[in-house]
Amino acid sequence: MTLLAALLSVMYLDYVIDPEKNLHDFPIALVNQDVGDTISGKHVNFGDQVQDGLRKAVPADKIDLRVLGLNEAQLQMQTGKVYGTVIIPSDFTKRLGILGVGSVVPGDIERPIITLQTNPRTGAFATSITQRFGNQALTQVDTTVGKQLTEQVQAQLTSSGGGTATQLSGATRIVLAHPLNIVTDQFRPLPGGSGQGLTAFFYGLLLLMVGMVGAMVVHQLIDSSLGFLPTEWGPWYVHYPRASISRVRTLLIKWAAVATMAVVVSAVMLGIGKLLGMPIDQPLTLFLYGALVIIATGFTCTSVLAAIGSSGLIVNMIVFIILGLPSSGGSVPIEATPKYFGWLSSFEPMHQVFLGTRAILYFNGSADAGLARGFWMAVLGMAIGLVLGLFITRYYDHKGLERRPAEQRQPA
Repeated sequence: MTLLAALLSVMYLDYVIDPEKNLHDFPIALVNQDVGDTISGKHVNFGDQVQDGLRKAVPADKIDLRVLGLNEAQLQMQTGKVYGTVIIPSDFTKRLGILGVGSVVPGDIERPIITLQTNPRTGAFATSITQRFGNQALTQVDTTVGKQLTEQVQAQLTSSGGGTATQLSGATRIVLAHPLNIVTDQFRPLPGGSGQGLTAFFYGLLLLMVGMVGAMVVHQLIDSSLGFLPTEWGPWYVHYPRASISRVRTLLIKWAAVATMAVVVSAVMLGIGKLLGMPIDQPLTLFLYGALVIIATGFTCTSVLAAIGSSGLIVNMIVFIILGLPSSGGSVPIEATPKYFGWLSSFEPMHQVFLGTRAILYFNGSADAGLARGFWMAVLGMAIGLVLGLFITRYYDHKGLERRPAEQRQPA
């Protein structure tokens, strides 16, 4: 228990204590649509300068700034591959030039806009990190552009005044010092009842826990019914005679029970979700995927129990819960956790289940958004459970290692 508690403490505290420090390769898209403009007889493109400024302002080891076209950026937002998008509009330079002229010439002007789109379907924590990125990086760009614009306007006033410096008013300096209008917008906001992007995580967690806990319950009840374990109900105690049955047949009975349980429980969970008002646009897909996940998890857990006995409870807990939850990416993005969590997420079941569930609930069941990976990894997990269970039970049966007290066993 001390070792188990130590592992729990490391895994659960290390991933949540300091996400900012652990931030790495956090994907943000940058779309520069600025076509530039002719100012003072020269073609100028302030959008390119902002792009270069963002690249310098953003730490490359923390933020993966991807320069993309608008269509590609939206496609990656729709599949959850990026957590946000910075959009520089096509008239950015033109509006900035008008702002420079309008600051000393009467008339109505508007500050040029840079839009930061968040992706709420990737989770509340990812959205929070994206917003902090925008506040820091875009504010720094605003200050840099404002300094350049102030110097440019001051130089133009000096040249037009015959070499005599003309002082800008305080109000004009304030406008020029912060010329950008930074707008934060949500890309495809989540509908009500989505728990700010947490329903996918908790639904996936429920599927995994039902598979694991259900397998343990099935294992216990069937072993009790077959006489391998005593049955206790409060003060009543029953120990049925041991059935004459092979390990392989016992495992097949448990798998049949797990499969039946998976279909029923997946339907019940879907119904409860609908009853509580959780948006489910693809109920059939969610039902089938949920049943597959429960079966894959249950088969693997029962195979582990068949292979190593009661200690399989601890192994299942470590694999599916202790290592799985922190590396799932469901509450804190993988890119905001220590790097070894990224390695765990490549094979840990919880991450694959979360991606598949999130794709169904938030991304219209898109295969690219994680459903394909979630499906094939569940199939792979089920195949591993099947091979492990059949191999080890057949081996035990072949060696004559029957499930009976040691003093009653015949030598192999």
